[in-house]
Amino acid sequence: MAKAVTLRMLDRADREVMKLPRADIGAVYEFMHKFRRNPHNPGLRLKQLSGDARLWSARVNQDYRALLLHIADQDYLLVAIRHRKEVYDNLDRYAYRINRVTGGIEVIDLAPVGDSIVGRVVPPAAPAALSPESPVPPAGPVTAPPTSPTSPTPLFAAFSDAQLVELGVAEPLLPQIRELASETALLELVDRAPQLTADVLLSLYDGRSYDEVLTHVTEPVRETKPVDLDDYRAAVSRPATQVSSDDEALRAMLAESFARWQIFLHPAQRALVEKSYQGPARVGGGPGTGKTIVALHRVAHLVRKLPPGTDKPILLTTFNRNLAADLRTRLIALGGQELVARVDIVNIDRLASRVVAEAKAGVGKRIVDDNRAPELWQDFLLEIGETEWDAEFLAAEWTQVILGQVLSSRSDYFRARRPGRGRALSRAQRDQVWQLTERFTKWLDDQGKWTWRQVAERAARLEMDRAARNEGLPPEDSGGFLRHRYRHIVVDEAQDLSAAHWKMLRAMVAPGPDDLFLVGDTHQRIYDNHVTLGSLGIHIRGRSARLTLSYRTTRQILAAALEIMSGETYDDLDGGAEDLAGYRSLLSGERPTFRGASSWRDERELIVEQVAAWGNPTDGSVAIAVPTREMVGEVVARLDAAGIPAVEIGPDGPSRTDGVHVGTMHRFKGLEYQRIIIAGVSDGLVPAQSIDRYRHTDPKRYQRERQRYRSLLFVAATRARDSLAVFWNGRPSPFLAERLVNPVADR
Repeated sequence: MAKAVTLRMLDRADREVMKLPRADIGAVYEFMHKFRRNPHNPGLRLKQLSGDARLWSARVNQDYRALLLHIADQDYLLVAIRHRKEVYDNLDRYAYRINRVTGGIEVIDLAPVGDSIVGRVVPPAAPAALSPESPVPPAGPVTAPPTSPTSPTPLFAAFSDAQLVELGVAEPLLPQIRELASETALLELVDRAPQLTADVLLSLYDGRSYDEVLTHVTEPVRETKPVDLDDYRAAVSRPATQVSSDDEALRAMLAESFARWQIFLHPAQRALVEKSYQGPARVGGGPGTGKTIVALHRVAHLVRKLPPGTDKPILLTTFNRNLAADLRTRLIALGGQELVARVDIVNIDRLASRVVAEAKAGVGKRIVDDNRAPELWQDFLLEIGETEWDAEFLAAEWTQVILGQVLSSRSDYFRARRPGRGRALSRAQRDQVWQLTERFTKWLDDQGKWTWRQVAERAARLEMDRAARNEGLPPEDSGGFLRHRYRHIVVDEAQDLSAAHWKMLRAMVAPGPDDLFLVGDTHQRIYDNHVTLGSLGIHIRGRSARLTLSYRTTRQILAAALEIMSGETYDDLDGGAEDLAGYRSLLSGERPTFRGASSWRDERELIVEQVAAWGNPTDGSVAIAVPTREMVGEVVARLDAAGIPAVEIGPDGPSRTDGVHVGTMHRFKGLEYQRIIIAGVSDGLVPAQSIDRYRHTDPKRYQRERQRYRSLLFVAATRARDSLAVFWNGRPSPFLAERLVNPVADR
């Protein structure tokens, strides 16, 4: 029996296919279908090309030809689609190599960079002198090549060939890299260079050290097993060779219902998606690095490993209900209804509410928002005549410590750690707080009210009791879900969940391989939830990874956003610190605009002026973020007066997709726009002047509030894809560094 033919498509070829007319895209799919049935069909005209023994061509239709790498036996890789007149031109322009670091197949474009490099055109590069068998020399001191007094210094003169190769740079490009002397030339080269080469060069150009790039860029994608530079069969199966071989994925691509991310993953992302973990795992990373994409693909990967069934053994959850709805939409696009049918997709508070409702707890109670807790405490203290304790302090102690840690008794509260709470409490004071919280809870009960934090605490207790009650029962008695609701749990925006949420989730899944998979970024924490996962029974140490490549925003916007975050230390959800070292973008664009005004009235005029400068777009591609709801209304009114349609972003997102979207910075979590204005970034608004009352009375609370406002500004800034404008009136926010506010001072 003849061996089945395997034909896969390299992601580089996918990009070329998507640029073709729709009819020709369909022809590519039909070609691949025919090729798999019989590659020697006379109509396909399969033939070997000169120059590279592995390179073959085949007929797609009258106008286009497919370039194929013959991997082994009946195994082929589609690497390019060319017009028939171009197939035989410049066959030596492209090299097809296995990267010695990642072990993946790379297509290397050897065409010379233009006259921008050192004033001349570089001839096509020959393969580097390092042979496949040559060991990589140890990195050592580098002597820069001699230059004439008038020649600009090459950009990478400080790094040896051995260092660049060890970082994963494609060796055939080394001669051209040695000649690069301007950002223009660099961007031209990386635009068509293999992924890892582009990542490494831009990181070095941005000032990262060799060790930083090795740690944050190279190591996450390094193949753990020895790489044979001649074994293409092994190479094509590695995550670093980004391919699609599935007819369903290709058909979806033709229907244009898939974005490219839904078919292909960066090698670092794919490795995290497909890895088997011996316990809870966490993936961090800055905005736009694809954390949510990884979470969705992780869900799809786990579903594919399930035995047949009609249950929902996988939970996909997040904090915000809008994000939960978005996750459902994207997961359907990724894998269809059949995949989603095995996944329970629900936001964390609705999940807790479901658990409580099943137990018939809280019947008849009305749930009030957690941000009303201080107001409710104030009313309660006024009613009982208590003046010694501050309502805001008690509200925070109740929600973060007592409810957050699911403390069921006074003795539990006496023993509880209170990380991040600032003010120390004596045993007698804890006793007073406990008695007040008991009275406050009864006061709420009498009014038929409870908060979402109370719902989460009750749900956590119910799930913990359920697991304890069924301890020792064999899981096969109920398909594995007698003691635990789920087999796997995936959490998006993990930094937003409270301790009670985590206790509930921990009790919902049996501890073991691939139980919990978390993605998030503590730099984007905009709610006051600070937890240490290890203390809650979720041990991620040794199973944490970080994504550093941003796919959303430009390098210029990213640089400004990183300036906003400078000077603060953020936790890693497990008692350690986390930073944004190595965070980078391959996209380039215009520098962000920073402008001040003398008053809020004048600042609104700047907003109208900027929107007009962007061509008054009304297609929903422009948004404006401000600190307060009152400012939202005033901006909307000014835009309407200028004849610019404006749409407010509410709790469920913008009510319409057209117009200019306006909302508070809180509303921008999970959204992105082509162009964004952040207005009102003034001292006293970002951060709010009201937090000053904590500066001396509760320094830790003051620090947390500053971090929260800084995170809000960071989130808003990183929602912009192409253009960012930041305005203020009076004094700018202290989060805006002098070199952002006054670029001239930085020169």
